[in-house]
Amino acid sequence: MKPLFVPLNAWAYDQFEAGTKTDELRRYGPRWNEKTCIPGRPAILSRGYGTKNRMSATISAFKKVHGNQLNSTYKEAVLRVYGTLDIDVSVISITDLEDIK
Repeated sequence: MKPLFVPLNAWAYDQFEAGTKTDELRRYGPRWNEKTCIPGRPAILSRGYGTKNRMSATISAFKKVHGNQLNSTYKEAVLRVYGTLDIDVSVISITDLEDIK
């Protein structure tokens, strides 16, 4: 299966690289759903869209959660990016990170 490409902003990429972040939140939709984010699927995490900073990874779990049902940290992140909690959110758990040389 082709790896799922996950572009990240710098702080999110750095958190994954440091091992302090294990879940990526995206608005649920055609690109981020249970059909595209299948547990076991390989993923490529990228710092932005460039090719310099990338890690290979594996999707370990997927959950569709309404914004109002997220924990307080995730609610804050969703509000910061989307401005509302009245959306469905894809919670994509990512493991097995390894730098791509």
